[in-house]
Amino acid sequence: MGDMDLIRPLGLAGIPCAAVCEPDEPPRFSRFTCATVPRHDAWREQEAQVRDLLAFGRRRPEPPVLYFAGDPELSIVSRYRDELGEVFRFAVADAVLVDDLMDKARFSDLAERLDLPVPRTQPLRPGGSASGELSLSLPVMVKPITRDHGVWRPIAGEQKALRVDTAEDFQRVWRHLGAAGVNALAQEVVPGPETRIESYHAYVDATGAVAAEFTGRKIRTFPPEYGHSSALMTTAAEDVAVLGRDILRRIGLRGLAKVDFKRAPDGELRLLEVNPRFTLWHHLAAVAGVNIPELVYADLVGLPRPAVGTVRPGVCWSMPWRDAAAARAAGLAPIPWLVWTMRCEAKSHISLDDPFPFLGGLIWRRVAQRRHARLDAAVAT
Repeated sequence: MGDMDLIRPLGLAGIPCAAVCEPDEPPRFSRFTCATVPRHDAWREQEAQVRDLLAFGRRRPEPPVLYFAGDPELSIVSRYRDELGEVFRFAVADAVLVDDLMDKARFSDLAERLDLPVPRTQPLRPGGSASGELSLSLPVMVKPITRDHGVWRPIAGEQKALRVDTAEDFQRVWRHLGAAGVNALAQEVVPGPETRIESYHAYVDATGAVAAEFTGRKIRTFPPEYGHSSALMTTAAEDVAVLGRDILRRIGLRGLAKVDFKRAPDGELRLLEVNPRFTLWHHLAAVAGVNIPELVYADLVGLPRPAVGTVRPGVCWSMPWRDAAAARAAGLAPIPWLVWTMRCEAKSHISLDDPFPFLGGLIWRRVAQRRHARLDAAVAT
């Protein structure tokens, strides 16, 4: 359950995939995809998704390994772990910890109990009896309790969070949250651009040992502030790795983790969130020398682990169609951006040895658009 940035590292390891996707989505066209499973709305149609997953898994001669690369997919695996565990093999954190990490308000409580280095936060529940008084120092960022894009997008567009600089701005956001019935979290802003966001990534096996790890940082996002990653780079930041390991030990995580920090102007790392799932970073890491999805596969099916080295720092990933907009917003000229992109070692959905996820998706969508246009014309006639 993920896009090409999850299929790609598995394909590089020679592991065939069944993609949970729509007929026109890029994973269907990959040479690494040998089967598909219908995709449902992973937030609102979880029972239907589980039904189709179980139907697929029961037809396999051996229990397949189940991968999950988004918050709603993580929710499905964690919530239905007993049913899915009868048919699939997977590595997922404890159910209570998953809920604590996915729910921003619960994560704030967990961080306070364990004295984790998070910025000061305040839950916002405008639909309840709470007042709209802010107890934090401005500016703050306001982000949803859970990452449901269908609920959050009407409020913030493509931004993952909203920046609030004044009391008037906060009251306006408070009213919007109340009108939409959305609970959120306010957090004091750590100064600096998105390029100061650094991350620690790890696979912690069932014994509690860190089987593989690496660090990285963002180069660009779109939108430029609180946007989605468009360009990333591996690093060798020892302080990020040390603090990331310590946090995973303190919360008792087993399985996958991405620990996001922002480096403050004084050089200190402030914890933003912990995501206990696979991410697009695993594509970049596999190209840079550490294939965590392959390692998880070996553990789950009982194969010898592949050799685990260290990730080469300075290896880059991009999502070109998103990064083109991010580069324009950052004032980067087209030619230097194009040269950088061509040299980028990992590109989302685009590779010479597997071109059809990109090309096939474009062709399929063009055909579908023409079909819809003919139907609309027939109805109008």
